[in-house]
Amino acid sequence: MSKPKVAVYKFSSCDGCQLSILNLEDELLDLAGAVEIAFFLEATRRVLPGPYDIGLVEGSISTPHEAERIQEIRHQVRFLIALGTCATSGGIQALRNFTQVDDLAVIVYEHPDYLHVLDTSTPISQHVKVDLELWGCPVNKYQVLECVAALLQNRTPYLPTHSVCLDCKRRGTVCVMVANGTLCLGPATRTGCGALCPASGRGCYGCFGPAPGAEYATTAHLLQSKEHYPGEAVHLMRNFAGYAPQFREAVDALVGGSENEPAL
Repeated sequence: MSKPKVAVYKFSSCDGCQLSILNLEDELLDLAGAVEIAFFLEATRRVLPGPYDIGLVEGSISTPHEAERIQEIRHQVRFLIALGTCATSGGIQALRNFTQVDDLAVIVYEHPDYLHVLDTSTPISQHVKVDLELWGCPVNKYQVLECVAALLQNRTPYLPTHSVCLDCKRRGTVCVMVANGTLCLGPATRTGCGALCPASGRGCYGCFGPAPGAEYATTAHLLQSKEHYPGEAVHLMRNFAGYAPQFREAVDALVGGSENEPAL
């Protein structure tokens, strides 16, 4: 029997999630033995023709060309995985969704008239059907391996969804918000990073997106009550996964459409 074909695609992103796959190292050899890496320009120039069994898509849709290309890819792959926070919520580039993209373009580019971009940066699921979303900035490489293995074994992948706070409790990390007054999105962010930032004395930035069932509005109000400067809570929640509906709605309720909403 032929091996299942896997294709890895990049859209607007930093390539970090693709590098997470390459960083599997020893496990990557086992993966390569179980599947056919048919399209993965970050790893090899060899391209095998589709259709493909599994498509891993990194990045958000930020240009008209990308909006067309994702449609073509969806027709080529049988099972599509949105890989990383850019692909699942628009990523850090979705910060432009909270302002006017033209205003940002004139600040950054000398000739903004050369740009061909969409007004917003959006997740893959807003354009095509997505079979599985894998959060993270970047993704947890072992979760990628688990997803591919689950598909090969015809089972549901095990992806824990508890909050980062539980990871801190399990590893005995002192709560940075309680001990130091450091703003932290841990109560509302899903696990996946191993509570890396709190373990280093930093607050969680929400890289792995909203934890299912978390109290987003309550977390937003708690963060606001501990701000060191006006708007700090809004800036934190409008970060890596800020365009995720749960975070977006919590911030909207926080600012209440106020004219004093903090600038990006």
